Amino acid sequence: MTGPKTNERPGTRAVLKFCQISAFKIRPVLDLVRGKEVAEARDILRFSERDAAFVVGKLLDSAVANAAHNDELDPEELFVSACYADEGMTHKRWRPRARGRATRIRKRTSHITVIVSRLPEDRLQRLRAKRAAETSNRRARRVAGGRQGRRRRRDEELPGTTEPVATEAAATVEQTVAEQDAAVNEETVNEETVETTEPTAAEVAEAVEEAGIVDQQAEAVAVAEEAAETETETETETEKEEGE
Repeated sequence: MTGPKTNERPGTRAVLKFCQISAFKIRPVLDLVRGKEVAEARDILRFSERDAAFVVGKLLDSAVANAAHNDELDPEELFVSACYADEGMTHKRWRPRARGRATRIRKRTSHITVIVSRLPEDRLQRLRAKRAAETSNRRARRVAGGRQGRRRRRDEELPGTTEPVATEAAATVEQTVAEQDAAVNEETVNEETVETTEPTAAEVAEAVEEAGIVDQQAEAVAVAEEAAETETETETETEKEEGE
């Protein structure tokens, strides 16, 4: 059993009637985009040098728009399932020639049909995987470019008038070292002051006075002890006399 006829292919179609270009000139352009994805077909038509490519490109956009608005299909999942050009009406004109003769001019027209359909599942899977890979690569390039840009700006700021990162770090290190040196010098000066300081006259007098007070207290304690011993001896003698 043969397949469906070309004009009976399923899908969304766009038809251009009575195009002022012959079918002989349009068919090579249609052969370039037949079976291609919509995005690829647009690129091919955009860079084609044939005049018929402009007409076929507009017809392809019309077919994609019909599929999106009428059949609710995703334009990115469509491909050119069929496209053909039929001969249209031919306009006959006459041109005068030498010796009273005339030559026939045939102005040919054509009917162009472009049919777009949804891609098969296997092709859709490959297309989605390809898009995912392109998206990840684009994101990776964007991240790498951002990092390179930040690194380049940081390198450009180093010799400038603004405070660079390396200069700021060096200044912080120098300040810390200077503070540590100052603390060590201060401790050394304090120790030398304590070791080399001589007592003043007031401090000597105070020490002597304190020593005198200590001597007086010691004498008073000695006198009190002697008086206590004397009283004890006196009482002992008195008791002995009373006992006799």
